[in-house]
Amino acid sequence: MAHIVAEPCFDCKYTDCVVVCPVDCFYEGEQMLYIHPEECIDCEACVPECPVEAIFHEDNLPEEWKDFVGRNAEESTKCPVITEKKDALEGTSCDQTRKRK
Repeated sequence: MAHIVAEPCFDCKYTDCVVVCPVDCFYEGEQMLYIHPEECIDCEACVPECPVEAIFHEDNLPEEWKDFVGRNAEESTKCPVITEKKDALEGTSCDQTRKRK
């Protein structure tokens, strides 16, 4: 089993999670990040780092986001690996997170 990046990351793409990943299993898509399921070691270091709570263990993924299991597996093979923190996008998810803080 692996961790999955789900809908809250879309159009936001905080990268706090990638800098704590010990195995560099995050990949950067245009609108969100993805975790390669075969590279993830389930250490959970990334989970508390995500300010929009977009990372879930596959067993705890909300039903409405189950399609992100396949999306992470597929997209992580097409996107470049990301290991350094970058500025987040200015999308709706980011705006809502800023308002909560």
